[in-house]
Amino acid sequence: MPSVEFTPNLARQTTTASCQVEGGTVAEALQAVFAELPALRGYVLDDQGAVRTHVVIFVDGTSLRDRQGLSDPLKPDSEVFVMQALSGG
Repeated sequence: MPSVEFTPNLARQTTTASCQVEGGTVAEALQAVFAELPALRGYVLDDQGAVRTHVVIFVDGTSLRDRQGLSDPLKPDSEVFVMQALSGG
């Protein structure tokens, strides 16, 4: 089962920084996370379901290719890491 991990600033919106979910694509895995933690969706995806500008998702150490449809495939042992850039001065 793929694992989904969040950086500490996003993990504050969840009960855990990491979870195991079902899913054959990044979209399916994130939907499983959002089903349990619906408030997290708005931090990661925009209104059209695409990855927000200041969010980066890595699948097995490689940056997500499909930021619109989240169709990148996952293996049963894939690791998905979700990062949110911090800005300000």
